[in-house]
Amino acid sequence: MAQTIELAQTAKRDHLKALEKQSQDRWQSEKLFEVNAPSQSELAGLSPDEIKTKFPKWFGNFPYPYMNGSLHLGHAFTISKIEFAAGYQRMLGKRVLFPHGFHVTGMPIKASADKIIREMELFGPDFERYEEMQAELELAKAEAEKAMIEDEPTTAVGKAKKGKLIAKSTGLTYQFQIMESIGVPRAEIKKFADPLYWLTYFPPIAIADNNAFGSRIDWRRSFLTTNANPYYDAFVRWQVNKLHKLGKIKFGERYTIYSPKDGQPCMDHDRQDGEGYGPQEYTGVKMEVLEWSPAAKAAIGDKVGGRKVFMVAATLRPETMYGQTNTFVGTAIKYGIFAADDKEAYMCTLRAARNMAYQGTITPRGHIEQLAEVDGAKVVGTKIKAPFAINPEVYVLPMDNVLPTKGTGVVTSVPSDSPDDFQTLTDLRKKPEFYKIDPSWAAIDPVPVISTPTYGEMTAPAVVKQLKIQSQKDTKQLAEAKEIAYKEGFYNGTMLVGEFKGESVQDAKPKVREAMINAGLAFAYAEPEGLVISRSADECVVALMDQWYLDYGEPAWKKQTEGLLARMNTHSQETRHAFEKTLDWLNKWACARTYGLGSVLPWDPQFLVESLSDSTIYMSYYTVAQLLHEGNIEGSKPGPLGITPEQMTDEIWEYIFCNGPFPDPSPLPREKADALKREYQYFYPFDVRSSAKDLIPNHLTFALYNHAAIFPEDKWPLSMRANGHLMLNGKKMSKSTGNSLTLREAIEKFGADATRLSLADAGDGMEDANFEEKTANANILRIHTLLAWCEEMVKDQANLRHGPRNYHDQVFEQEVNDLINITQSHYEATNYKDALKYGFYDFQSARDWYREVTADVGMHADLVLYWIRNAALLVTPVAPHFAEHIWSTILQQPKSIQLALWPTPSTPVDPTIIEAGQYMRGTIKTIRDAEASLLKALTKAKGKKGASMNEAMFDPKKPKGVRIYVATKFPEWQDTCVQIVKDAYSKEDNKVDDAKVKELLIQNDLIKDKRAMPFIQLFKRRMAQYGAETAFRRALPFSESGVLRELLPYLKKTLNLTEAEVLSVEEARQKEGCNNTIIDASEPGSPGFEYYNV
Repeated sequence: MAQTIELAQTAKRDHLKALEKQSQDRWQSEKLFEVNAPSQSELAGLSPDEIKTKFPKWFGNFPYPYMNGSLHLGHAFTISKIEFAAGYQRMLGKRVLFPHGFHVTGMPIKASADKIIREMELFGPDFERYEEMQAELELAKAEAEKAMIEDEPTTAVGKAKKGKLIAKSTGLTYQFQIMESIGVPRAEIKKFADPLYWLTYFPPIAIADNNAFGSRIDWRRSFLTTNANPYYDAFVRWQVNKLHKLGKIKFGERYTIYSPKDGQPCMDHDRQDGEGYGPQEYTGVKMEVLEWSPAAKAAIGDKVGGRKVFMVAATLRPETMYGQTNTFVGTAIKYGIFAADDKEAYMCTLRAARNMAYQGTITPRGHIEQLAEVDGAKVVGTKIKAPFAINPEVYVLPMDNVLPTKGTGVVTSVPSDSPDDFQTLTDLRKKPEFYKIDPSWAAIDPVPVISTPTYGEMTAPAVVKQLKIQSQKDTKQLAEAKEIAYKEGFYNGTMLVGEFKGESVQDAKPKVREAMINAGLAFAYAEPEGLVISRSADECVVALMDQWYLDYGEPAWKKQTEGLLARMNTHSQETRHAFEKTLDWLNKWACARTYGLGSVLPWDPQFLVESLSDSTIYMSYYTVAQLLHEGNIEGSKPGPLGITPEQMTDEIWEYIFCNGPFPDPSPLPREKADALKREYQYFYPFDVRSSAKDLIPNHLTFALYNHAAIFPEDKWPLSMRANGHLMLNGKKMSKSTGNSLTLREAIEKFGADATRLSLADAGDGMEDANFEEKTANANILRIHTLLAWCEEMVKDQANLRHGPRNYHDQVFEQEVNDLINITQSHYEATNYKDALKYGFYDFQSARDWYREVTADVGMHADLVLYWIRNAALLVTPVAPHFAEHIWSTILQQPKSIQLALWPTPSTPVDPTIIEAGQYMRGTIKTIRDAEASLLKALTKAKGKKGASMNEAMFDPKKPKGVRIYVATKFPEWQDTCVQIVKDAYSKEDNKVDDAKVKELLIQNDLIKDKRAMPFIQLFKRRMAQYGAETAFRRALPFSESGVLRELLPYLKKTLNLTEAEVLSVEEARQKEGCNNTIIDASEPGSPGFEYYNV
């Protein structure tokens, strides 16, 4: 079982947590995160563009969390994307708005409250009888196991009984246990039987956890959804009324995922499992039973009451029914025969019958009357009538791959066009005795139905042969074959038979379906695309029902929404593609239901607005919430403007948000409406919305649709970004395995900043990220050590070096400035993992090198303070608490670091100095590696012939020196490669023609030289970095000999050398005792090193 780690020592963590609390108290007391639009006088006479320039703003938000529990680390990961951005945008001098609401609409809270009521009836008001009943259950389980052993004939019954007992005792978790697991005392759980109690219990916990996290949230703007907040209720009323008037909300009969238990549609957020699944439509083909097999006849007898029985198959390909040669059933499946009405009965699975009962196929609606049950194996050999088939009478045969969870459990067989059908028929014909069938039942050969250019008139046999499929057990290959055959037939196929002979399959498919339905030989059938379980633990069906729905997918509205998406920044192509894919399939969406919490549908008050439909434009509500009900999320008290909920009429909302006419008479003074409007006009549209990727197929795309319909174009969203899910320690978070953390638990365990650093380090793309506890734990030590060093340096600055700066000072300052710029580029791109790498980890590495390379003379006081100041500023967006301590306590800055601006270097970074710094570190490593290689070679040579001579040449135990050979010219082959790139380079396009490079390499006999292409790729990167002109000059952008001479003192100290000298290749060749092989291998930027004894 995966477990979270335990911390052995916590003193350093506790010290940091105490500092974090100090910072948080200060930020809240100074109200640093409360932000308002500029006043009316400040905005007077300014154009919109002038307002943006003079008073820049940034508004970021994330999907408000559902208040049926505490925030977990996954919530924190999504929150962090806005939190880090808010911190950075503040440093650009913008008015930053980061609000946080609380979602309570829908079924989850009501369903959980109802469970608690049932459990109180079962176990008592404080669940005091639970342990007693559990003991009885264990006793019953033991007795069942004993009976199973003693009574052999009842083994099957015993197993079944045992299975049910185990499911009750271990497979199901009671709601009161869930409440206990999230920290609710048992004595308090009874209060949660009232759904409204949840609304008062969990939001304060979320607020406290966010504050402990250091979130820069303006809590004045928070609110609850539903009519629990009458102001928000009025806002939702305006929204749905407007959509209704615009014709975006319609009423009509349509398929929807439906919970029979709850008696209403079950939309994504009402589901325990199966989020994202919609209705899948089929054609239900009715195949009249002409003659039952003897076994089936014996099982069914006269139970059907004289009704005509039809086996019903669900098909996606009605156009192929002409080629039916038999029908398949699963031999292990139990089928029911269900009364459709007084005259007809259908054979299918119970699951399929449940769907039919809510689609008008079985009457009365919702009533399922099972007349008989029969094993699939007994049905084999039954003769049926095949509608529209060239062979009107066919037999039922067995098939291994029939699923009881898809379709009706009955499968039509068209072996000419279905690879599964063809291969199964082939297997049955090969081994009729094995499959226990009469060979005559499988005697009909495949019938040509569709012709395709690629596979001719027998697509399935051709594809099966092509993929070398041998058996119906080759399920992976058959799945591939099915996709090939279906696409080829649908897109390129032509009908060979039937009323629509000669027409394309695309045109014929709906016509054949309609003809079958009109003839009474088929009906429309639908079922969920996958298993959908409601919050009330009900397996959902597809129902055909009259309902209010949002007409997503309507061509004009879809086109408008595609236009919004085209101009919106999605931060990655992967996110954009996910939106585009959703827009391609998203269709009508039920927006009303009767159970749960929510706002009443204004024109049809028996319904409530569904939980994903009241959550699409609420980001605009944040802009005015603090003026309507500041300080209370339920809107129980009017805010500073003294406006009541009744005064917020549809006309007032329209005036504020959509520049509608001011109503006359008006329910409130115009200056109050204008105060609301000023806040909205200033902050909207939002700059970014960040969310987990699983909300793209619903909530985020709904937000695009609704913004496109309701708001003017200048208020459409500017950007949305999506992140993956968060794993913990490389594994999926799961309470059952112990591998889970709430936000509160993470902060208690690691402190806020160590948690925040690890969230930033977890990842930024749409792939799943990973919070590593070991990283969080290591960050505690890193932060603690950093603070101690900063404090020591500031106290000891008198003893640091002062006065003129040396070469290493110049390099360090340039590296600091370069890292400032690189870090900013990653904050701009919302790539927080990379921002952390350069602004935190690499920033400290640069300091470590500087400290090391100046050990002989000491670090310069001004640069140490410059580094400390910038180290605090660069990490402020991600880890503001210890940054605040450095800023306010160690550096004694009067104002909070939350008010500090991003540091901008006073002069441009000199790339030649940056490269010189990289060269120095690389050279040190190369020299160390050279010595290690030499020692390894000497060790290997010991005991061999010539070993004494080698030892005579160099003894590492004796005083040693090193000669560094610097070349100023490159090898001839490299010069040729550079000339090739130059000849293939277009100055106008600033591009290298790779095809021409290849051609010239062939001409110069370098194409097979393994050194050539890597060198050319490296050279092209150099062109991109420094520009083509500089790269073609080929000279290093710095003096190699000069840099090496600056490095000599450090080199001698760190490598324990008695002497070291830098020689040009030309000088070395004139000097006795130098190794010509090493000299000749030297290149510009890659000097040679020769060790010797002094």
